[in-house]
Amino acid sequence: MKIYVTRHGETAWNRRDVVCGRTDLPLTDLGLAQAEELAERAAQTDIDLILSSPLLRARQTAQAVARRIDAEVIVEPLLIEQDFGAFEEADRFDPEYLAYRRDFFRRFPGGGESVAMAASRGYELLRALPERYPGRTPLLVSHGAFCRALHTWFTDTPNEAFFWFHLENCQLMEYELL
Repeated sequence: MKIYVTRHGETAWNRRDVVCGRTDLPLTDLGLAQAEELAERAAQTDIDLILSSPLLRARQTAQAVARRIDAEVIVEPLLIEQDFGAFEEADRFDPEYLAYRRDFFRRFPGGGESVAMAASRGYELLRALPERYPGRTPLLVSHGAFCRALHTWFTDTPNEAFFWFHLENCQLMEYELL
């Protein structure tokens, strides 16, 4: 089964380079334009179903693609961004935040998730896709950290490579789910 994965378009917090996990922000004007450009690229694929994180920025991105390719959007709670707890809206280059990102099994303070917890959600969804949507080609619209975790299902990713892996806003990744 072929699947596509993308990260939502730009938000104001992306522009400010701060951590954005579960805060529900809309796309900026640039983010809306990125979503329209993604929709044009998606129209050149065989995507026929869109699964979106419940957060507004992902849903707006998914809706732009859906309008262009006339596909259904299903809100999928498992695609929600990793919960960064107390680091929500912190500088993305804060040394303490980066230390938590490097420690895969350590939960972010303030009720956050560990990297392993986010990956577990992603793997649960990937295992379920063939049975839930046989014969379909879905686009998963999610978030930066969550897309990083999904990427490890398909690639042998050492810790350091995982730490540095970054999906740009509305970058489209293609994977084969076996």
